[in-house]
Amino acid sequence: MNAPAEAMDMNLASELLADLTPPATSAWWTQHRGDTSVVATAIHDGHATRAAVRRMFAISEEERLREEDPFTEFLIRDFGNRIIVHRSRFEVDVNRPRGGAVYLRPEQAWGLQVWAEEPPQAVVDASLSVHDEYYEMLASFLAGIERCHGRFVVLDVHSYNHRRAGPEAEPTLSTDAPDINIGTISMDRRKWAHVVDSFMAALRSFDFPGGPLDVRENIAFQGRGEQTRFIHEHFPDTGCAIAVEFKKVFMEEWTGEPRPEVLVALRRLLAATLPALIDALERGR
Repeated sequence: MNAPAEAMDMNLASELLADLTPPATSAWWTQHRGDTSVVATAIHDGHATRAAVRRMFAISEEERLREEDPFTEFLIRDFGNRIIVHRSRFEVDVNRPRGGAVYLRPEQAWGLQVWAEEPPQAVVDASLSVHDEYYEMLASFLAGIERCHGRFVVLDVHSYNHRRAGPEAEPTLSTDAPDINIGTISMDRRKWAHVVDSFMAALRSFDFPGGPLDVRENIAFQGRGEQTRFIHEHFPDTGCAIAVEFKKVFMEEWTGEPRPEVLVALRRLLAATLPALIDALERGR
């Protein structure tokens, strides 16, 4: 993915930097309900934790941020239906099965030592209650979309690191790290081919500054997260959940510094896919 060819106006860049950081919130998540059949989620955008959890962390703020998906909330703001999770995945990861939603061992968290001491069961249970209530909310939210529109698409938006060896190291080879990775392993691919293929075609055809994007399916990730699995289990005939992983070229993954012009272009890209998604759902009836 190439950066936009023209540098941004400094005033515009400053405005965007302010806009990229939503106000701090104690909410577990926020949801927005619109009148379309397409939903977007940013369930790893959050960095907040409750104080009882934060006091027991061994992991640093910088390490947490590196494995979270900052700015994904910004990417989906043009969707009338959207859900943003504000709690850090290091408190509770709603994209893991309940039994692994709290990272208790380093092998659950990319080898990172998350805890200075093992958290008491009461702390773990309080975190898992967020997981439980999230999926109760999601089922109700999507049932409402289903009642209004019959069928729906969920874009499960994430991001991924491609410089894991260090800030000065060579990035992951592009053959293994597409600009956008589409994960479809948990769906009936044949049933939803008209939706997935239309979405990928819209992404590839977008006039992205610097040239077309490399969009491939099930390369770096396969879409094995709990949210897509849950949707396909509970809405097998009406819900198409697509995991969308953006390579972190829209930010410096080791410092957290955003690249506003790239983020704006990616936000426009996602918004531009809406007509294709809605049309594909209509054609598939």
